[in-house]
Amino acid sequence: MVRLLQILDSLSEKSEDLRAVFDGEYVIPQRTPANPTDKDEVESDPTYWLEDGCFLQITGSSPDRPMFADVVMGIPAEKLGIYYDLGNEVDNLKRLKNILLGMKENTEKFDGIYNGDCTVVRTDGSFPPEGVSDPVYWREGVFYHITQTGRLKLSCPTVTVGIPAEALGICPGAENIAVADFCLRELKPYMDEMNSELFNRSRPVEENGWYYFCEPGGEILLRNSAYFSARMPRDYDYGSGITVYPWVGKEVKEVMYLCMMIQVQLPYHRMKKTVRMLTSDLPKIMDRYIRNFDRNSLLRVIDLAEKQREIRKYLKDSDFCAFIANGSILPRKNDTDLPMEGAVPFMSPKEDEREIAGVRGMAIKRGVTVVTGGGYSGKTTLLEAVAAGIYDHALGDGRELCITDPSAVSVSAEDGRAISHVNISPFISAIPGSDSRDFSTSHASGSTSQAANIAEAVSRGSKLLLIDEDRSATNFMIRDPLMRKLIKNEPITPFTERVRELSEHGVSTVLVIGGSGEYLAVADKIYMMEDFQPVDVTAHAKNLTENLPEKEKIPAADWSQGKIYRCGGFDSHPGGFGREALRVFDLGVMLIGAEELDLRGLHNVVSPRQLHGLGFILRAIMSKNAPDSFSNPEKELDIEKEVDEIFMKIESEGLDCVYSGNFADMKRFIDLPRREEVMQAVSRLQSLVCKRN
Repeated sequence: MVRLLQILDSLSEKSEDLRAVFDGEYVIPQRTPANPTDKDEVESDPTYWLEDGCFLQITGSSPDRPMFADVVMGIPAEKLGIYYDLGNEVDNLKRLKNILLGMKENTEKFDGIYNGDCTVVRTDGSFPPEGVSDPVYWREGVFYHITQTGRLKLSCPTVTVGIPAEALGICPGAENIAVADFCLRELKPYMDEMNSELFNRSRPVEENGWYYFCEPGGEILLRNSAYFSARMPRDYDYGSGITVYPWVGKEVKEVMYLCMMIQVQLPYHRMKKTVRMLTSDLPKIMDRYIRNFDRNSLLRVIDLAEKQREIRKYLKDSDFCAFIANGSILPRKNDTDLPMEGAVPFMSPKEDEREIAGVRGMAIKRGVTVVTGGGYSGKTTLLEAVAAGIYDHALGDGRELCITDPSAVSVSAEDGRAISHVNISPFISAIPGSDSRDFSTSHASGSTSQAANIAEAVSRGSKLLLIDEDRSATNFMIRDPLMRKLIKNEPITPFTERVRELSEHGVSTVLVIGGSGEYLAVADKIYMMEDFQPVDVTAHAKNLTENLPEKEKIPAADWSQGKIYRCGGFDSHPGGFGREALRVFDLGVMLIGAEELDLRGLHNVVSPRQLHGLGFILRAIMSKNAPDSFSNPEKELDIEKEVDEIFMKIESEGLDCVYSGNFADMKRFIDLPRREEVMQAVSRLQSLVCKRN
């Protein structure tokens, strides 16, 4: 505003004429030493600029009122958080509203919104009016794609809201899983606000209406409830009713959208409220979401995601298998996924402290690591933090910079798990009535189940085993000197005698031990937890084991599995015919086809939605191979190839490509499990025909 101040200063104190301000004259120097005779140019511009890009445009109201000014103030849209032109037309979901108003007041099916009837009229007369189906409804550049949630949920549609990424200030190239996860978390207060207005204790949600949305835990996962997708924007104008007029000769370019999935329970027999919920309340709350989007926090999320990526890359290329940043909050609040208030921040032992991507913390070296300590000292909490590091975590979780080899598997004993053709001979040499090199059972013991879990993890390429003594079979983990003297013909080779061999084969182990000192002798690193902080006691512990008798060296194990799967039995139709069966129960049991799978031992599944995602992935693979399961059951089934292909399909088409609305008891919101957990579920299928080479 320097020029405006100069003009005002040039006026007398008693001036009653502001025409100099309205003219806004300024001089453009033309004289130079080379051309001293050139005249300076005088321009007029009543627009005065601030350094931050704001401006004032001052013009006179009328010639006879020289002291009255019209002032237009201009502020860059970006300063107000407006990054994208959503258009000027506010159609308020006009076509959707007309479809709803054309339905019966007491309808409970809402078929019309799923059909999305639309009459296309071409202004150039090239074709007669055409009726089409398009359940995608637009409002100011944002789309609302309405689909049927399931065959039995006609009054609870799924609405996928698509917001241009640019409208949220998300730059091209920043559309990743972490950003989509953040955007989903930002939606929660808006959904809570709408539901608080709908809540009525005296009425069920079927009568009152409700908005369902995905509420993620601390982990950042690929979800069908929030993702980025490139698609074409609206390319037509609205006419009366459900008529639209396609644009002619106007170029339309593909746009990147943030897609977030919401389920809307529409109130029974209350069409006016239904119209308001879908065409007014939801769009208005999404407008507020866009206007108030927290771009500063978004930048912190992008920065965190980059640090997580760098740390993972470092671990992959180094001799370390896990990293826990100083200052991390590891304990959880009252068995929830939230960080405990007042918890002691984690601090690395100085000798194991590393700086990675500008972050200092404890780096756990590959090999055999033992974590010990007294009761309630935090040793299990530390192991759980290492296990949590398989996934990235969101800002505020407390474990954002706990990063672990993504192939890590938490292993425990699982009394009663089903085992199908697994080579457990590295740990169990003989089983009465069975071959330990090709062992199957529908109800395994603690030791055989833990042996199978480790053998399967190793065969699938896991590079890190996470084991807690409290969740393990004692006779599988150790055998003390007295028991060795007493029992001469023990078929079980305890894990303590294989853990070094596994390390030499590139499979590291982190163990929590509280009651046995046998692992001290075979460990590379030993930490003792004191007041929830790890202390390196390796040297002292090794001194204590110096006089222990040397154990007899055992032959190297055969870790190969060599399974050959057949198509027979790999089917989501019970008995190979009839209606498909798929259901996940709250306790972690899955019904698929004719079989119940107990998946409670899949410790690295962190949300119920991952189990539902796992079920849909299995069902998708089964559906593809169903014809051969019935007509050619002996045909070989390359299950690992099938799993790889479905994961590639998910990567290119999105997680929702495996969803099916045919199963009333399955969740609409699903998260992606790891490939490891899918294979763990496959290994529990008793109906799947499997043989060894």
